[in-house]
Amino acid sequence: MNTPYIPEIHDKFTVNNKEVKNPENLKLIAHGFIREGEVYEQEVGHFLVDWLNDKEYIIVKTSGSTGKPKKIKVRKEHMINSAKATGKFFKIEEETTALLCLPANYIAGKMMLVRAMVLGWKIDLVPPKTNPLDTLYKQYDFCAMVPLQLDNSVNRLHLIKKLIVGGGPVSEHLKELIQGVKTKIFETYGMTETVSHIAARRVNPKKKDKREARFFKALPNITLGTDDRNCLVIKAPQLNNETIITNDVVALKTYKKFLWKGRYDNVINSGGIKLHPEEIESKLQLLIGHRFFVTSIPDHVLGDKLILIVERDYDKIEKLALQEGINNLKILTKFEIPKEIYFLPQFVETDNGKVQRTKTLELVKESYL
Repeated sequence: MNTPYIPEIHDKFTVNNKEVKNPENLKLIAHGFIREGEVYEQEVGHFLVDWLNDKEYIIVKTSGSTGKPKKIKVRKEHMINSAKATGKFFKIEEETTALLCLPANYIAGKMMLVRAMVLGWKIDLVPPKTNPLDTLYKQYDFCAMVPLQLDNSVNRLHLIKKLIVGGGPVSEHLKELIQGVKTKIFETYGMTETVSHIAARRVNPKKKDKREARFFKALPNITLGTDDRNCLVIKAPQLNNETIITNDVVALKTYKKFLWKGRYDNVINSGGIKLHPEEIESKLQLLIGHRFFVTSIPDHVLGDKLILIVERDYDKIEKLALQEGINNLKILTKFEIPKEIYFLPQFVETDNGKVQRTKTLELVKESYL
């Protein structure tokens, strides 16, 4: 007869100021969330119940930002290893006060709870809103957010000592806003298959560290490489039994450090020139106040024609002003200037707010082409 798999729970772990003495006590707290809590608390409750069952894995949804959302099995052992690596990398010890403001039905929210249970944190739950700090006055040692939450929390970052940001790139505009902020803010790199992040970089470093901070640095027990497409290859035996071949184009500095350039499946071949949309977007960030992205449409001369799609109602004067601003933007090469600009009132999103580029491009084609 197999022994039930019950993950260890740190004796310092608390959730919403409730002490968790043992798995049975945590199960009671979880069922309380499910019975009486708001939707986000119910999600936490369901995850905790799953964590305490005798299965060796958790079913996790992928975000669907780079493909069709799917459900995958993630081993609890790998989640525990990831939590320990995060604690070591960011120097976060037991009795850390932590804030969970991400939904617990995705890997990022689940991993905040696992870190708390494994490392012995005192974690508080708040609704996963776009402005999670707005009604808070307590200071926390550690928190995880998505870029939109950070954007809406800049004026209240004094409440967080150390912050990790994932789920999408931190824009150049947002980086500008957080320079000089006392909070130590890190952009993370990872995916559901790597059990949350496997690398991070400081986005508001001290002046002397700025050059080195451009590179993502891998967490402990992770080795990096590239394939023949210059896409990142991750060996993380403590997080995944298989080598992970990504579609992220990188410039590898060492087996532990890399510079992220963009998605291989987003690369545009325009007139024989390879363009990385994410690099172009980072240059356009300071010029465009609305959500946007660059992509391409077929062209009989260039093969692929670079275009810009902006999320806002069409305005002829705005379009002309934007085109002029882009034409005068000296950091863009002539190949990086979009040949057309299109406006959409609303982009197509995944359930957790990430832009679905392919489906949004289809909307442009239906509306304009």
